[in-house]
Amino acid sequence: MTAPHAKPTSTSRAVQDRPLSVGIVRATWNTDIVERLAAGAHRALDDLGVSVREWTVAGAFELPFAASVVARSGDVDAIVVLGCVIRGETTHYELVADGCASGVMRVQLDTHVPIGFGVLTVEDHDQALVRSGGPGEHNVGDDAARAAVDLAVLT
Repeated sequence: MTAPHAKPTSTSRAVQDRPLSVGIVRATWNTDIVERLAAGAHRALDDLGVSVREWTVAGAFELPFAASVVARSGDVDAIVVLGCVIRGETTHYELVADGCASGVMRVQLDTHVPIGFGVLTVEDHDQALVRSGGPGEHNVGDDAARAAVDLAVLT
């Protein structure tokens, strides 16, 4: 049996001392899951009192480019990327998942704008549902938003 998921605690006091702006970049592929992740991210960011702007792209593979454009704009202190890649019968899953993760990492290292990684890489739709729960449930969008804010406070 696995231990219950423990949410990271955010440095909300530091957020109160310095107003932050966070951009959410979200994929439209697997819309039902991404909507749930976005709801979790918005709940977290509302709780932390940061301002939010949002952009959409087609899929997870496009997230790094969009995150780069947003980061280089100078309009946000942090970014949250949201998407869902579900394994299929071909190697497409590995290409998209690896490209997205390594691209997002590269963007944050190159731009020094922190990015919370809220992209699910799962075997099936049921696993995605478990990781994108409603209020009081595990939601990777919430986790990614809080991580992005925590990192923004460091900069």
